[in-house]
Amino acid sequence: MIPFLDLKNINQQYREELVTACTRVIDSGWYISGNELEQFEQNFANYCGVKFAIGVANGLDALILTLRAWKELGKLKDGDEVIVPAYTYTASASVVAHVNAKLVLIDVEKDTYHLDYDALEAAINESTKAVIPVDIGGVMVDYDRIRKIVESKKNIFKASTPLQEALGRVAIVADSAHGFGASEGGVMSGMKADFTSFSFHAVKNLTTAEGGALTWRSIPGVDDEDIYKQIMLYSLHGQSKDALAKTKLGAWEYDIKGTYYKCNMTDIMASIGLVQLKRYPGLLKRRRDIIERYTQGIAADDVDIMKHFTDEYTSSGHLYLVRLLGKDVKERNELITRLAEAGVATNVHFKPLPMHTAYKNMGFDIKDFPHSYNMYRNEITLPLHTCLTDEQVEYVIEQFNRMK
Repeated sequence: MIPFLDLKNINQQYREELVTACTRVIDSGWYISGNELEQFEQNFANYCGVKFAIGVANGLDALILTLRAWKELGKLKDGDEVIVPAYTYTASASVVAHVNAKLVLIDVEKDTYHLDYDALEAAINESTKAVIPVDIGGVMVDYDRIRKIVESKKNIFKASTPLQEALGRVAIVADSAHGFGASEGGVMSGMKADFTSFSFHAVKNLTTAEGGALTWRSIPGVDDEDIYKQIMLYSLHGQSKDALAKTKLGAWEYDIKGTYYKCNMTDIMASIGLVQLKRYPGLLKRRRDIIERYTQGIAADDVDIMKHFTDEYTSSGHLYLVRLLGKDVKERNELITRLAEAGVATNVHFKPLPMHTAYKNMGFDIKDFPHSYNMYRNEITLPLHTCLTDEQVEYVIEQFNRMK
């Protein structure tokens, strides 16, 4: 069986480096808020081209901390709205409930995986505080276009916190769980949106076993270090000093600034991330090679393939999404079964949110999101990971072309 993801063999490639990194943390006797995390955050920020990055426990926490910072300690007014595309994983939208805001779902553009920009413009009103675009598959949305839309709506934006007032418009909060390493117009993911969240879950290109990170663009009139300190409070129980700072001579005393979360990244996780960051350019290169082999081998009139690389943008190559034009859910699912029987594991990304029970219970109906459903009904995701051999890639192409 050609697995959809082969974590064991992927990690085996640099097992000794991972063991050495984790052993270094264990031998240090310090596992949280230490030097490994500090180094990982700095290296990650440098990669993205921003001043600061904050390592957290997972990608959802990165989104939650972003909205908490944006909405100043979670003190929301009733009716504050956050706009999210319907075609995404639940974390992009469940975060809205976690901060007691109102979720507004919009459709994707026809025949694309990205949000409908016209629908976004129409959905913005006086209650809108943020939009969460999603970089599905590692391909970034058009952030310049989104920025023009939210700038055009500045006249109706009502700020309720100092941070909102400084930005002066709806915040662009990117869900780039798939997008680390992607770029648009030469600008890296992590620097295009106002705030960007990343996931380091085990299935992601770069993994810390679990984990995530948050970055942001500088906001005129707001000190980046102040944002960093405020968000760190949200991730450390509201404690004014981290555990390592408290160990310094005479520095035991601390204050609790608020009753916040505990979702920081550990140094063990950060040490794994440092190993992967060092190897990341090579991982991206291999993913691009596989994508180009796939695209050359399966391109045909009866399939639609997500474009990962153009003159305008470069993808992180996280997922290889293919649509079976003219086919429906039943035919797509039958193909998944036949490919599995031939030894090829595949997947589907994603089942639109209004098709899930939680979102149905909120009153959303998939009939109101026809473009999202149309993308879902015949989408199939082919295996894409750095342990795939050229021979395995050719076998996937052969079986897919024979059975589709």
